[in-house]
Amino acid sequence: MRSIGTTDLSVFPIALGTNVFGWTADKETSFAILDAYVEGGGNFIDTADVYPHWATGESTSEIIIGEWLADRRNRDSVVLATKVGMLEGRRGLAPATIRAAVEDSLRRLRTDYIDLYWAHVDDRDTPLTETLSTFDALVREGKVRYVGASNHGAERLAEALKVSDSEGLVRYVALQQEYNLVERGYEGELRDVVTREGLVSTPYSGLARGFLTGKYRPGVTVDSPRAGRAAEYLGSEHGRRTMEALVEVAGERGVEPASVALAWLAAQPTVVAPIASGRDGEQVGALMAAAEVVLGAEELALLDTASRPTPAP
Repeated sequence: MRSIGTTDLSVFPIALGTNVFGWTADKETSFAILDAYVEGGGNFIDTADVYPHWATGESTSEIIIGEWLADRRNRDSVVLATKVGMLEGRRGLAPATIRAAVEDSLRRLRTDYIDLYWAHVDDRDTPLTETLSTFDALVREGKVRYVGASNHGAERLAEALKVSDSEGLVRYVALQQEYNLVERGYEGELRDVVTREGLVSTPYSGLARGFLTGKYRPGVTVDSPRAGRAAEYLGSEHGRRTMEALVEVAGERGVEPASVALAWLAAQPTVVAPIASGRDGEQVGALMAAAEVVLGAEELALLDTASRPTPAP
C-alpha cells in the first residue's frame, strides 16, 4: 500500500478506472471487475459523475459502483474517488455546482462520504477562493475527506495551492493528469509543482487508451471503441520504438506488456497509483500483476530511452 501524500489514505499501487462501467462493461461485468480487483488486494476505485454520460446519458459508473458497494457491504474497506466539473448541467466549479454535484454523487454511490473528491477541470471563470471555500466546507461537514486537482496546468495548480495556504482553506493533496510511456508531457514544470508542494500523482490513461497492452500491432484489428485512438501510436516511430522495448521487457519477465507499462509508471517520481481499467475480470489480472513487478535499473533505462519523443528537427 502507498500513502496519498500526507493524508491517511492508504491505497493499492494500481487504481481501478471505471469509465467503462455501463458503456463497454454492463452491470454484471462491472461487478465482476470490481470483485476481481478487490479480491486481488485492490482498494482504490476512481470514477466521475460524467462516466460514461457521453454514452448512456446518465452517471452510470457511479450508479453501478453504488449498487456494488451496497450489495457487498464493503464501503469502509475501499478508497472511493469521484469528480465534479465536466457533467452536462454540472459544468465548472462554482459553489452551487459543486454543492449540487456532490449530493448527486453521494446519492448515486450510496455513501455519506467521498474519500477523494476531484476538481475534474480547471474552471477559470470561478474565483479559486470560491471553489476552494466550497471544498473546505464539504470537508468540514464530513461529506468529503480530501480534494484533488485533475487536468490542471502548473501555473493554475500552484496558484490554487497558494490561495489555500493564504486563506487557510483545504489544500489539494493530489493531481490527476494524463501520463504514460508514450505521453510524457507531465515530466517538467507540472511535475515540479507537484514535487515542490508535496503532492502526489494518480495519472490516468496509464495504458495510452489500450495501446500499451500490446494488442495493437500492424495488421491486427481490435474490437474496442478506443481502437482508432490507440492505433494512432503505431503510425509513429516513437510509438513503435516504445512498443518494441515494452514487449522485450515483458517477454523477459513473462508478464503482459500492460503490467510492465503500469510498473514503469508506478516507479516514476511523484506517482503513487496509476489509474487503469479493464473490460472484464480477466483483464484486471494484468493490472493487478503490475503491483508485483519491480523493474530493475536497466529495464527502466531501456523503457525510458525508447519512449522519449524524437526531438523536432
